[in-house]
Amino acid sequence: MAILSKGTTFSTGDQVTATNLNALVDSATFATGAVDDSTTALDSSTPKKIIVKNAGITSTQLATDAVTTVKITDLNVTTAKVADNAITLAKMATQADQTVLGNVSGGAAVPTAVPIVGAAGILINNDSLGTSDTKGATQGNIKAFVENLIGAADKSGSGVVTEGTQGSITLGGGLIIKFGSVDVNSSQVTLTFKDSSGSNSAFPTAIYGVMVTAQEDSGGGAESAGVSDLALASCIVRGYNSSSGGAVGRVFFIAIGH
Repeated sequence: MAILSKGTTFSTGDQVTATNLNALVDSATFATGAVDDSTTALDSSTPKKIIVKNAGITSTQLATDAVTTVKITDLNVTTAKVADNAITLAKMATQADQTVLGNVSGGAAVPTAVPIVGAAGILINNDSLGTSDTKGATQGNIKAFVENLIGAADKSGSGVVTEGTQGSITLGGGLIIKFGSVDVNSSQVTLTFKDSSGSNSAFPTAIYGVMVTAQEDSGGGAESAGVSDLALASCIVRGYNSSSGGAVGRVFFIAIGH
């Protein structure tokens, strides 16, 4: 199929002149065979010109790495082919479930599909929370951390520390609370801190204070109690009954230390 339509057609015996030769070239036009009608076409002008057909450029015509950063930019830039917000989420590559595009490498890097939860993820699922300023914690981490702060009580087998017994609870941060009661049958007694089994149980590092409350006797006068001589393993509890002038009886205490 011809690519050009001649500007002048010669027949056998025709005289070749400069005018005819010039017209052969100057008046030539593109024939339909000059285009494939898939990627290229002839426009509607006179004479017709070869143009890129609408929707004629496909990935087949684009070279590898042909679309560069400068081509995906503001539409007002003359070299641009893509307007702002033109690339939708639907046109982005799919990625694994429970991942986000990000960078947790510790430095500048190409974004990758980062797990939301995982050892190298946005959230680190580790109940032993550290002090990182760049790693998040899961709900389970926070729940475990709070429950650990509450700690576990060392108490009697029935779950209740009864009158005349002692118990203790150690919080997650190391704070220790000892509690129970002691009978003050004289002006003062030494309160030795114990656990629920009756074994001595001193504060390992420090004692911050002891609060005491006298058990009021409805038939007697006002009763009061106080403490002194605080030590890691014990303290002195004093009691007074205004009606009898004697000892106060039972005193309940809470001791806080570390």
